[in-house]
Amino acid sequence: MDQHLEEMRRRYSLQTLDVKDVARNPIDQFRKWFDEATKSEIIEPNAMTLATVTEKGIPSSRMVLLKGIEQGGFVFYTNYQSEKGKDLEVNPVAALNFFWGELERQVRITGSVTTLSEGVSEAYFQSRPRESQIGAWVSPQSTPIKSRAILEERIKAIETRFKDQKVLPKPKQWGGYLVKPMIMEFWQGRPGRLHDRIQYLQKSEGVWDIRRLAP
Repeated sequence: MDQHLEEMRRRYSLQTLDVKDVARNPIDQFRKWFDEATKSEIIEPNAMTLATVTEKGIPSSRMVLLKGIEQGGFVFYTNYQSEKGKDLEVNPVAALNFFWGELERQVRITGSVTTLSEGVSEAYFQSRPRESQIGAWVSPQSTPIKSRAILEERIKAIETRFKDQKVLPKPKQWGGYLVKPMIMEFWQGRPGRLHDRIQYLQKSEGVWDIRRLAP
């Protein structure tokens, strides 16, 4: 098995990337690449790895879905009492990673994190399918439970509680986060592992230093 892993490799050769070709603002460059990923019919192009750090400096990562690009940053929603929510409470910084293998592209983002307003979070919550709304009420995310039966019992209880309501109120423990980038890197696969890497470093609000990194 180990030998098989050592032999797994792919030659990247679809496109190139140069400093002179990218947008001056990384959000604009991201939108361009995201549009191309969407048009390429990649499955869930908005899927991203979210990495957070505990109070003791222990990192953890998981996949979440990008739900907006606004206020100069990247939006996702979750349970504030989840593992990632607790991490962000003590260390409000995060790293995001998008990988679009079909296009041989990767985008890395490091930034500060703030919570969205209750109004914005509630508006998005109530736009979700009803079963997703119920799920947010039911799950004590990241905490140990004895069995799935507990969740199924809670589903019945929540459905009974809100049986006369088409749209559920947002749970207090659920809402959105905004990751505002300080560093963004765009990676384009190239032959011989000599990949193109263009990095944006924020110098001040709206001002970015753009440079090429060695692969």
